[in-house]
Amino acid sequence: MSTLLETLALTAFYGDFQALYGIDFEVAAEEVVAIIGANGAGKSTFLRSLVGLVRSAGKGIRFDGEDIDRLPAHVIARRGLALVPEGRRLFPSLSVEENLAIGADRRVAGPWTLAAVYDLFPMLRERRTTPATALSGGQQQMVAIGRALMGNPRLLLCDELSLGLAPTVVKDIYAVFPSIRAAGAAIVLVEQDIGQALSAADRVYCFQEGRVSLAGRADAMSRERISQAYFGLH
Repeated sequence: MSTLLETLALTAFYGDFQALYGIDFEVAAEEVVAIIGANGAGKSTFLRSLVGLVRSAGKGIRFDGEDIDRLPAHVIARRGLALVPEGRRLFPSLSVEENLAIGADRRVAGPWTLAAVYDLFPMLRERRTTPATALSGGQQQMVAIGRALMGNPRLLLCDELSLGLAPTVVKDIYAVFPSIRAAGAAIVLVEQDIGQALSAADRVYCFQEGRVSLAGRADAMSRERISQAYFGLH
């Protein structure tokens, strides 16, 4: 598979605080990659750097063969990157369908329309006129994913989808990823649940204190190696 996204020696700062240190990372077309790590490891900062919400430095962020690290966030989104943010960030004054419509970019062709999102998440069709934040946590997460898909991304970045949700709800959400992948998108998952990450992903990166402490195929990683990388043990 060809490389869709690549970062080389990526660094990122919040003011004078350095959050990322030389991150080398890649995602192939239609691949699922998980990023695991403890709180504060730099996972969310990394995703926000990819979409232009945190300014980064290094040798660059390349997407589909082009440098995107100096582009504004709205241009990066139009190139084909979409973020499902931690906490969902839905608009409380808008209905489910209005929240979904906000994600649509009519200039970007692709498989994802309102009808396609409703087919992916049938319960949203039933609740389409309901204020989005009146839904359950799992249903809100479905709205957030659907809103990102409405822009027809080639790379879907998902930040802590399972946070605060019951295991059965998490299972339902993760069950849609094969359909998203089959429609042509690669997926990057930030996930604290190691078992969930290993079962969903082709490859896994572990972040520890803003650095990559482990990377490899999910099916080749032992729990011992992951624990050492996760907690910085030697």
